[in-house]
Amino acid sequence: MPATRLMPTDEGQDLIDLTREICAKELRPKVDDAERAAATDESFPTEVFRTLGAAGLLSLAQPEEHGGYGQPYEVYLQVVEEVASAWMSIAVGVSVHALTAYPVATFGTPEQQAALLPGMLSGDQLGAYCLSEPLAGSDIASMTTRATRDGDQYVIRGRKAWISHAGHADYYTTFARTSDDGGKGLSCLVVPAEADGLSFGAPEKKMGLHCDTVREVMFDDVRVDADRRIGDEGQGMAIALSALDAGRLGIAAAATGLAQAALDLAAGYAKERRQFGRAIGEFQGLQFLLADMEAAVTSARATYLHAARLKDAGRPFSKEAAVAKLVATDAAMKVTTDAVQALGGAGYTQDFPAERFLREAKITQIFEGTNQIQRMVIGRHVLR
Repeated sequence: MPATRLMPTDEGQDLIDLTREICAKELRPKVDDAERAAATDESFPTEVFRTLGAAGLLSLAQPEEHGGYGQPYEVYLQVVEEVASAWMSIAVGVSVHALTAYPVATFGTPEQQAALLPGMLSGDQLGAYCLSEPLAGSDIASMTTRATRDGDQYVIRGRKAWISHAGHADYYTTFARTSDDGGKGLSCLVVPAEADGLSFGAPEKKMGLHCDTVREVMFDDVRVDADRRIGDEGQGMAIALSALDAGRLGIAAAATGLAQAALDLAAGYAKERRQFGRAIGEFQGLQFLLADMEAAVTSARATYLHAARLKDAGRPFSKEAAVAKLVATDAAMKVTTDAVQALGGAGYTQDFPAERFLREAKITQIFEGTNQIQRMVIGRHVLR
């Protein structure tokens, strides 16, 4: 595990320590069996999210008046990193859940915040973030799911794709078209799970993150009260992009935690595995490999913390969020690949989690905007 880092407050460090304790007692003992089981029986670790919520770890960065802890974003992200070092599917779920609450916490009216946030932040409820569609991934403006006003309700019809927690969530933060004005015609609504007409496709058969259930979500004339629209009509694009900036930092932190776990595994194995009469960690070739892994993890952590501190200071951080997502997820891919190499043949077996780490790392370069999209975002900022 990484050494303790300086925290803004003693309370922040206490929360990091609490997270490490929960990871040691509740997450690491379960992760291997749970991930293997979920690959076949589609089980979902609802109670783990309840545990994190009860400990207050799903509401760290939210203001105290909303029921949160009022912690800096950098504290929240370090909690995500710690969780990811123990169980990547859960860390991704924590980041996704934070995305689902972000529109209400940031753009909701006081009445909406009072009605919706207590359940979202307590761990009593788990959210899903319905943005992507079968033909609208990074191109949000091409979205076709439509919400039509009918009196004091909206009627939603369409399909969403690649939705984490689908079928298990208690609410669905949904972006739908309310006019034909391109990207300016999108709006955000919070759809309760019990809404009539809401259904789900079969779980996607993924190469990793088996405990992060992903399905299509179908809206077949789903009626939602108009007072569950967050922000103004047509404000959905701005809400979604703002949320994604924060969400990319969550994925960057999770990818860093995954890379740290792979490094820890490789270093521990290098000290125990013996060849030619000595531990393989004594060979310079492996030491150089571990050094490069450490440099990648440290660099990833630095990028997401830098972006978080800009966010905490109220300064623009979109470019830095894209940099953090790009650097951290590329680092996770490299470090997990190198961990398999460091373990040799053992790394290619399920006797060690190195192969799982590698499978989990790949998706981090794809979701929350592919790394090619991150390069486009960064390039545009550089040229401004």
